[in-house]
Amino acid sequence: MTVALLPELPALMVEEQVRSALLEDLGRAGDITTLATIGPDMSATAEMRVREAGVIAGLELARSAFRLIDPSIRFDALVEDGDRVAPGTPIARISGRARGLLSAERVALNFLMHLSGIATYTAKFADEIAHTAAKVCCTRKTIPGLRALEKYAVRLGGGSNHRYGLDDAVLIKDNHIAVSGGVAGAIRAARAYCGHLVKVEIEVDGLAQMREALGAAPDVILLDNMSPELLSEAVAVNAAHWRLGADDYVGDPRRTRLEASGNVTIETIRAIAETGVDYISTSKITMAAPTLDIGLDISI
Repeated sequence: MTVALLPELPALMVEEQVRSALLEDLGRAGDITTLATIGPDMSATAEMRVREAGVIAGLELARSAFRLIDPSIRFDALVEDGDRVAPGTPIARISGRARGLLSAERVALNFLMHLSGIATYTAKFADEIAHTAAKVCCTRKTIPGLRALEKYAVRLGGGSNHRYGLDDAVLIKDNHIAVSGGVAGAIRAARAYCGHLVKVEIEVDGLAQMREALGAAPDVILLDNMSPELLSEAVAVNAAHWRLGADDYVGDPRRTRLEASGNVTIETIRAIAETGVDYISTSKITMAAPTLDIGLDISI
């Protein structure tokens, strides 16, 4: 199954990431093993296969790895990013000069295995809550330098992206509130500083803080480490504040959106989503995702 409205990575971003990875791997003298054992005119064909079920992410990075090493190498993708595949599925066929194929292999597989692992793990979380209106979101807890790629993989797995960095949205956390002196004041200060195009979210740890926040009308309230029972109460408080009945609540454009965070696991996310919150953010889908097992086998 292919994800609707597939995200895309800009070609320049892909090339920059892959070039950096190749330079790291080639070091000061290049692939000395391949240079010593493989002649310059030898050719080979290889096939990439998944060894377990998963969601594919990172094909363009793999393609770029082979192209940057040797532009004459042919890379034929047999699936698309976002596809769900069964164990044993061939996902790409590569052919050309063997030296380039072997030298690019590890970098290509590293990107594919890491990003496909994130997409696959995200899909497990998204599937758990597919019967609700909630969306599972990633956080800023990503490997430095790979944030855009990891957030791309999250979307391929059916998740949503939270803010990309400190500069594209306001998230007022407990330490900001403690230093600035209060919930409502912090929201108003953020509005005055950033202007109408920047979303403002604030983290609260209880219903009292939530009610204070609602009075200042943030775009999103983050409900931190609350039980499903308390989250359900928060949804009711939000509906009452905006004078909305159950039939109108989900689609009403005026109301403040609610995000749950903290202690989110594959075992807990269903109960959290069923409380009626809009978003569930977790670092698990990027920081705890296992890699997807993908192999490359050569046939001369």
